[in-house]
Amino acid sequence: MTDAIQSPDRHIPVAQYVRMSTEHQRYSTENQAAAIAEYAKAHGMEIVQTYEDSGKSGLNLKGRSALQALLRDVKLPSPGFNAILVYDVSRWGRFPDPDEAAAYVHACKSHGVPVIYCAEAFKNDGSLPSTIMIGLKRSMAAEYSRELSDKVFKGACNIVRHGFRQGGTPGYGLRRQLVDEYLQPKALLARGEQKSIQTDRVILVPGPSQEVATVLRIYRLFLQEAMPERVIASVLNREGIPNEVGGPWSRGTIHQILTNEKYVGHNVYNRTSFKLKLQHVQNPPEAWVRKEHAFEAIVPFDLFERVQAVIAARSVHLDDRQMLEALRSLLERHGALSGMLIDEEEGVPSSSAFRHRFGSLLRAYSLVGYSPKRDYAYLEINRALRQRHPEMVRLVVDGIAQHGGWVEPCRDTGLLRVNGELLTSVVIARCKPTPAGSNRWRIRLDASLTPHLTVVIRMDPGNRHAHDFYVLPSIDFTPDGRPSMEDNGFSLDAYRMDTLEEFFALAGRAALLEAA
Repeated sequence: MTDAIQSPDRHIPVAQYVRMSTEHQRYSTENQAAAIAEYAKAHGMEIVQTYEDSGKSGLNLKGRSALQALLRDVKLPSPGFNAILVYDVSRWGRFPDPDEAAAYVHACKSHGVPVIYCAEAFKNDGSLPSTIMIGLKRSMAAEYSRELSDKVFKGACNIVRHGFRQGGTPGYGLRRQLVDEYLQPKALLARGEQKSIQTDRVILVPGPSQEVATVLRIYRLFLQEAMPERVIASVLNREGIPNEVGGPWSRGTIHQILTNEKYVGHNVYNRTSFKLKLQHVQNPPEAWVRKEHAFEAIVPFDLFERVQAVIAARSVHLDDRQMLEALRSLLERHGALSGMLIDEEEGVPSSSAFRHRFGSLLRAYSLVGYSPKRDYAYLEINRALRQRHPEMVRLVVDGIAQHGGWVEPCRDTGLLRVNGELLTSVVIARCKPTPAGSNRWRIRLDASLTPHLTVVIRMDPGNRHAHDFYVLPSIDFTPDGRPSMEDNGFSLDAYRMDTLEEFFALAGRAALLEAA
């Protein structure tokens, strides 16, 4: 830290960053700000900018809009402040990898804006003792996250073993029922709602009668009429019956209803894990935590067992020769191969199974003598995404309207004029898994239409649901840098959002009372 920053005789402009996690924390953002203000006054500093992440986990950069904005602002030629004040090392973040915290600090320092920890006993002046202490503090913060994650997981397992629901959507035909500590029903939780009282718990109860009837019909069509999942989905879509989120049915959504034990009242937890928000892991059945007969069943158990027997019979393990023979037979029937063609074919292992067994689809293709000049499956995907574009535009329009804003479509360009001011483009980006197993996104921006904002909706690897969102302002975004990879660095991922709620809130409007 320079002498100019330390001098008490100058009022040096500084910014402050405060954060409070969704976890129980000892210090609130108000307490942090009070300590930072005291430090600034003692060192001749003036706080001119505040960046606050309330209710945000410190495990990574994702979702921390204030820290993302801070990292963007320090790159400006004149950010308006000479240093960043943070309460302590843990408020900057409890990153599982301490090097990640160091990288963001270095990014600020490299632009001439150092990060100062106000409540630490050491001076972060670049000396060997301070460097050692900061590294130790970062490691301690990471270890705290690991210990807390283990405690939270054990607590969740205990809740499940007592028959209560732990996270996740209820599923089609079911609803989440809030109960108090004496198991007395209180209210049904709507989609997105969470319990607010610590002693309350959540159980699953049957949903609307028409949804329960549809679930039983799915089982009947599968078992009695031998309809595969893909055909059942087509039947429901033709009849205009929406799925849980109001969209069309797919083979996967039908399969989930046919195989999830919650429909017979069993509570199963830890099928997958995402500890420390590092990586999604599919856990083996022996690692699952379960409580049988926890909820009221909407599917008779004998009916569920008969369906599982049918699914298990068709899922007989195939060796390499049998898998390749099925692929060769598919090639002979269609004259070409693609991931979508494989996934839609009954009796053939999924494309992901071929990738897992042979390393990539291309290698599996080569083993059956097929060398595609081009994967034309993207034509089907693009056609489906074009059909979904109006749905995505409606998602943006409705979200802004719910926050008090308004949207006018521009008929000549197709852009959206938000609140009579901002021209906004909505773009859907197709996901394309690479042979190496990573994901890439094809993003085409409406650069010729010069929108002020571009909302990019990146699809998941199956190109069925939104994976994440980017809100790209034209004023500080160049078309040369597009978020086409899973991790694009903080210069691009600073624009990333898990949902569009923050964008909707920014675009919203609040009515003002007229002064007397």
